[in-house]
Amino acid sequence: MQQNIQQVRLFYFDNNRLKIAKDIDILKEIPLSNFVWIDLNNVAPETESELEQFLKIYIQEEEEIEEIEMSSRYIETEDTMVANSNFLLDSYEKEPVSFILKNGILVSVRDNSNLKSFNETVKKLFANPRNYPTGYHIFVALMETRVEYDADMIEDATRDITKLSKSMTVAEDVDEDVLLAIKNMQERVMHLRENIIDKQRVVSNVLKSALIPEDLKPRLSMVIKDINSLIEHTKFGFDRLDYLQDTFLGLVNIEQNKIIKIFTVVSVIFLPPTLIASMYGMNFDFMPELHWRFGYLFSIILMIVASGLTLLFFKKKNWL
Repeated sequence: MQQNIQQVRLFYFDNNRLKIAKDIDILKEIPLSNFVWIDLNNVAPETESELEQFLKIYIQEEEEIEEIEMSSRYIETEDTMVANSNFLLDSYEKEPVSFILKNGILVSVRDNSNLKSFNETVKKLFANPRNYPTGYHIFVALMETRVEYDADMIEDATRDITKLSKSMTVAEDVDEDVLLAIKNMQERVMHLRENIIDKQRVVSNVLKSALIPEDLKPRLSMVIKDINSLIEHTKFGFDRLDYLQDTFLGLVNIEQNKIIKIFTVVSVIFLPPTLIASMYGMNFDFMPELHWRFGYLFSIILMIVASGLTLLFFKKKNWL
């Protein structure tokens, strides 16, 4: 895994050309209105403090960003909007990200450089800079890209569920590893669902904001529709996993019933011979076969015949 490094990236327009700088001192050289995005990746507290003073903003601490209450995840003032959201890594670990929007500038605060949605948005930004005249447009692009990656992760999870379902074909092949695989898949789908619902709450609040340009609201509405569709897909994934879990338990019961059936048949087959042996083991003085020359052979044949008749009866009843 790529190691996280401290990095500051400042995206700004110079003569209608998009440029990037990695030193916040450039804020003193170029008009603030030229900047559209300031991306802070695992930066030192001193850098954050300097940026706070220059932009007149407040950058939340990591504990504040990770708060789950809606009052902490979305804050709006007269000229500033703060939105906190969790971005999933490939390992399904949550990476908290804070977005601050003020005067058309987006400030993103994170501690991980392995967020694909950020790297992909940077590519889109340089591919067509005219489509991103403000930080609001970049924020919407980040949300759109993140939802696309969430959709890809859901598709991967769906393929894994299908593969797991196909592996459960024979009762003998079902063991505790399958149950653990189902449990792990449930964890993954749960993380996906939590992540998507988190995006839904954030985007819904941003859509209601008066600070968002009107031309971006249709795009945000489309993001909400995509998110609702993904939530339905995760619900379907949960239902399939519940079905697989029930199937697993059913196959286990079938296998256990087969074992119990074998023991039952064996017990019943040996019941008549046991009865015969018990009778001839009685200590009575008068037993006709006691001194008979063929008494031992007769008792053995009698036991075999009794067991055979029992087996024949079971097969006729289709119990075997």
